[in-house]
Amino acid sequence: MVTTRTRLALAAATTLATLSVVTSTTAAPTAAAAAPSPPRALNWVAMGDSYSAGAFVRPWATEDGCGRSAQSYPQQAARQLRVRLTDVTCSAADVRGGLLEQQTDMTGPPSVPPPGGWPAKPAQIAALSAGTDLVTIGIGGNSIGFKEIVEQCVAQGVAAFGMGKPCTSYYTTGKGASALNDRFASLEADLGTLMQAVRARAPQARVALVGYPALVDDSAGCRWGSWQQFGTAAKGDLPWLDSMERRVNTVLREQAGKAGAAYVDTYASSAGHGVCASGEERWMYGIKDELTGPGDQSDEPSILCRAIPSPGEACTLLHPNLRGTTHQAELVTRALVGLGASRA
Repeated sequence: MVTTRTRLALAAATTLATLSVVTSTTAAPTAAAAAPSPPRALNWVAMGDSYSAGAFVRPWATEDGCGRSAQSYPQQAARQLRVRLTDVTCSAADVRGGLLEQQTDMTGPPSVPPPGGWPAKPAQIAALSAGTDLVTIGIGGNSIGFKEIVEQCVAQGVAAFGMGKPCTSYYTTGKGASALNDRFASLEADLGTLMQAVRARAPQARVALVGYPALVDDSAGCRWGSWQQFGTAAKGDLPWLDSMERRVNTVLREQAGKAGAAYVDTYASSAGHGVCASGEERWMYGIKDELTGPGDQSDEPSILCRAIPSPGEACTLLHPNLRGTTHQAELVTRALVGLGASRA
């Protein structure tokens, strides 16, 4: 016989079981609703020249002459952040011919263009829109003609047998002084125009100007005649070459301040890791050097490059190597997080 006491115990057990089921089935949706949704991926447009494209760091794209590397700072940073990257960086770009206007001169790699040359590239600024959240800009070296300056220093150094400061004199008191000052004036004006155009096309975007890393902040270890460094540029001219890079960075910093943009200083933390450093402390290529980066991609040398008496694999023309682009990526990633990007 089932007693009254037994019936009451069974009823109580049934009630507790029912409450347990109700609690477990209603608690799950509450917990799910409380889980935060992942942050939205921001739209990032990377603009700039070969230092931003990661030229000569394998692997690079081969279809358009811009030499964009999968190990450039935009590409490395994009893999660490929750962003949608539009990378329009391109070797040989300057503020006018590349960012504000179409670019007709590309230098690769590949350094040897196809028959008929590379097709012209649209102005990089065309990649911006009202939906752009982040913009990085690394530009200025080509606007002052840094490649031509290095070529002049190499030629002046040969004529002077590596003695004195012939290139410094040429650009400070000689024939090159006036033209160089004019180029810096144009760079300042063009950057001002560029920043206004960026704001007009992407009014809500947060913007960062990216400076250039140290090439030769300290000439210790530099050897005259080494093409894996500065070739025949006189050692006495290297401090002046460093001052030109710092001068470009100063213009970038000032223009960023005027436009309310961030400035990413890659120079200070790369000091001691320039072209004349050795081993893993070296974050920059020399004029002709061995390529870095994963894979076995090579760059067919141009006629001029083949004429350089050096065992280097390619004419890398004083660009960041893989350690250099990784250093840039660390700083740009940090800057973009400060501008609102979240880590992946």
